[in-house]
Order: sequence, then C-alpha cells, then structure tokens
Amino acid sequence: MSYEDALASFDPVMGLEVHVELGTKTKMFCGCSTELGAEPNSQTCPTCLGLPGSLPVVNAIGVESAIKIGLALNCEIAEWCRFARKNYFYPDMPKNFQTSQYDEPIAFNGYLDVQLEDGEVFRVEIERAHMEEDTGKSLHVGGATGRIHGASHSLLDYNRAGIPLIEIVTKPIEGAGVRAPEVAKAYVAELREVIKALGVSEARMDKGQMRCDVNLSLRPGPQAPFGTRSETKNVNSLRSVERAARFEIQRHAAVLTSGGVIVQETRHFHEEDGSTTAGRIKDNAEDYRYFPEPDLVPVAPSRDWVEELRAGLPEMPRVRRNRLREEWGVNEHDMQSILNAGAVDSIVATIEAGADSTAARKWWMGELARNANEQGVSVDELPITPAEVARVAALVADGSLNDKLARKVLEGVLAGEGTPDEVVEKRGLKVVSDEGALGAAVDEAIAGNAAIADKIRGGKIAAVGALVGAVMKTTRGQADAARVKELILERLGVSE
Repeated sequence: MSYEDALASFDPVMGLEVHVELGTKTKMFCGCSTELGAEPNSQTCPTCLGLPGSLPVVNAIGVESAIKIGLALNCEIAEWCRFARKNYFYPDMPKNFQTSQYDEPIAFNGYLDVQLEDGEVFRVEIERAHMEEDTGKSLHVGGATGRIHGASHSLLDYNRAGIPLIEIVTKPIEGAGVRAPEVAKAYVAELREVIKALGVSEARMDKGQMRCDVNLSLRPGPQAPFGTRSETKNVNSLRSVERAARFEIQRHAAVLTSGGVIVQETRHFHEEDGSTTAGRIKDNAEDYRYFPEPDLVPVAPSRDWVEELRAGLPEMPRVRRNRLREEWGVNEHDMQSILNAGAVDSIVATIEAGADSTAARKWWMGELARNANEQGVSVDELPITPAEVARVAALVADGSLNDKLARKVLEGVLAGEGTPDEVVEKRGLKVVSDEGALGAAVDEAIAGNAAIADKIRGGKIAAVGALVGAVMKTTRGQADAARVKELILERLGVSE
C-alpha cells in the first residue's frame, strides 16, 4: 500500500527507545577499560563476566552523565532510585541477567522539542531515562547475512559487556500524522546533538554508540485505542529511523486493510532496501522477573548536586543553532543544510580561528562538503582542521589566493601535503601580483584578440570576459581576475 493511502486510513502512533553508550573510561560496574578496538575478551574481569563471588561498584561518572542527560531532557531527577536485575538467558549475557533499572529510573517525565525542516516545532514527551549495562557481542560465522540464521557457529566477545548505557524511552508519540517518520528522524537527530553537547558520548550511530528501536502501531483514528505494535530493533542511522517508520506504516496498513492481524513481534531493518523482516514473536509481555539488585546500594543524588549539574549544562543545541543563525544571517533552510552536513561545530571553530562567518560557511559547505560526500564521511572527519580552513580564507582575503587556487590548496591539505602555506609553496599557487608580469599578460591577450578589443572600445564591455579568460589561461589561473579586468579596461581606455 502506498504511504499516502496508508495515512488516509490510519493514524500512526510511535514509541522510540534510544540506547546511548556513555563515553566513560571504565565500565558501569567494574574497572575494565571501555576503549574500542582491543583484542576480543581482553577487557574483562570476574565482575563483568559474572563469575561467582565478584561484586559490582557503580561508576560515579555514569551516574553523573545520566543526571545530565535527564536535566537536558527536562526530566525530573529521582531523589532515590535503585538498580534491578533483568533476568533472561542469551549467550552474550554472561551473568544471565542485565543490571538495569526498572520501576525506579533516575530520570523521568521529560520532553524534547524538535524542529522539523519547515521550521515547525514538535514536542516529544519522554517517559524515562535509566541506567543499565550493555551486553557482549555475538559474531555469527558461516552465513551469508551475518545473522544467526544460516550460520555454522558463533563467537562471543565480552569486551562490550558492562559498558555503561542510558536508555531513553519516549511516551507514545501521537499527532504526528503523515509526518511521523520525519518526526522520528528529527527526534533522534536532536537527541544526538544534545548528547554530544553534554560531552557524555560521541553518539556515533555508525559505531553503535547510539541505537534506536522504532516501535509503531496504527489505529483507525486519533480517538481509537492503540493498535498492536511492532518493534524494529537497533536501527543505526538517522535515515534508517525515518525509513523504518515509513515502511512499517505501509506494512501495517496493508495487513490491516486486507483483513489481517498485526503480530506483536520484533523486526530487523535492512539498510539495502529499507524493509523490515520478522524477528521473534512477543505474544505476551515478557517476564524478566525483575527484582532489586542486592549487591548495589540505592542511588540518592543530593538536590545540591543536581542543581550544580543543572547550572553547569551547556547551551542546548536548538538554542545555540537559533543564536548562530541570527549571528550568521542565514535562513532556516540554510541552517538546516549546515546541520545536515554536520558542519556547525567546524564552522564555529573556523570563525574562532579568525575567519569571517561568510568565508567559513562557504568553504565548509562548498568544497569540503563535496569532498566529504564523495568519501562517504562527515565533514568533521576530513583530515583538515578549522584553523587550516581559516588560514585558506585569510589567504583569499589578502589577495594571495583566488577561489580557484584556494580549492587547490584545500585539495593539497586533504591529500596530506602539509599546511595551507606549505601547499602554496610546494605547488607554486600564489596569485600573480607582479604588476609587470600581469601587464605583459594583458598586453599579450589584447594583441592576440584584436577583434574583441575593438568591441570593448566600441562600448561592449561584456566582451572583456573573453580577454580576462585569456589572461587567466596564460597565468594558469593564478591572476586576480578583478585586477586583470581593471588593467584591460585601462589599456583600452574604457571605463565601466
């Protein structure tokens, strides 16, 4: 069923569950390192492996990070909360339970306002944000898809077991209508920016540091009871969050319209075509047999500490973007483009390094964004610093480079040829500023294009572009085009 037909007949309701991996140096309940890239099972100990006799200790920075996230999401912070054991068996869970929070989360009852591409602001209400630990990682070997189905055997790496997580759960998101997928994407994008601004995680979705479960159901209309939901698990990009919500709306609508029944189940998202497939059935509520963790004392953050953390919160991303948009004099559409490119921080840093805002935006959103797009990376992953971009802008501003030469300098820096000044020196890219050399090139262009020179003398000033082009060709693009034009008109005795 088409998306339009689906939304003409049904009202979507979403719930989004986002797991954020905290950037602490050690795990949530032990002192093992969280550094990525280590040999499998080399960052483990009796505690995160759940060996008999081992005892957990809460990571204080993990608690502090959870409170910061709760405050940034306008949540109430619990005066007293505790951990619980979530009991289930799976090979990547060495203890056969996950230390999490159940009915007493550290943060609850909040909201996040998100701005859609046309400027509309949509409020997403937050049910809770709670602390827990991550599981290990299963590697299924021998199959074509990397999933357990069809694999010949599985390998387990427990380095990730015990990594601190914050799970952020929305209340049912109603009223989004046809814009539900867009709202889902905008919410996760804004949440990611908040997490990054707090400095508690890099929130890299491509590295699994932030993952989203998209829960969706349809109902006949806004006043009807909620329908049966599907749960699309571990979606790992903003685009995929939007595509998963859109696909599930169409799939649910097709099933319901044909007289079928939606099965409550988990779903797997497929990046290659944007579809989902069934995971496991969840006919009944799962009984995780939660009970309070007996080896951990309750967490009771003092009000003074909470208020101290609140006072230290950075400027929130949406507020900051609106401020920068006004300072830079750009419209909502251009600001959204900068945000989509991930270039806000790079532009700010380039301005702080001495460039004006117009030049900083020009280079990051032009040549550098194009280069990043070709490589399939974000602009902040390019091998060039804001200070180097500011230096290129300065060379253009003082006339040492023109735009064409500046692009070549950026190309050289990105290729690892050195700083902008070193690239200019090695490649011989400075603008030809010697008036004698420039004058000779102008005289040569006039002599070689007598007919065009006559047209200019006759009043057809627009024809000067051809002579400017000839001079630029002679100087290999290293002349100042504006100065070349002035010299040509002076030689021909013509004024604009």
